[in-house]
Amino acid sequence: MVVGVTLVNVVPGQERSVFNKLGGIPGIRELHHVFGEYDFLVIIEVDGLPLLSKTVDVIRDVGGVMTTHTIVGAELSDT
Repeated sequence: MVVGVTLVNVVPGQERSVFNKLGGIPGIRELHHVFGEYDFLVIIEVDGLPLLSKTVDVIRDVGGVMTTHTIVGAELSDT
């Protein structure tokens, strides 16, 4: 399982439309409208990096999305 955090900027005034579209994308575990430099914080949980990449591509293709910034989660080992 791979977890990614994607920060999303949208065209001003398109927040509700983008929120509704993002909510229907498979792999999105959480979706938060936030204030500040970004408009949305998206938590993605999928099976592997290729699927994470594909999910981010789907987010980028949503009308109204201007930019994304994705951070990939890493596990800390016990050793």
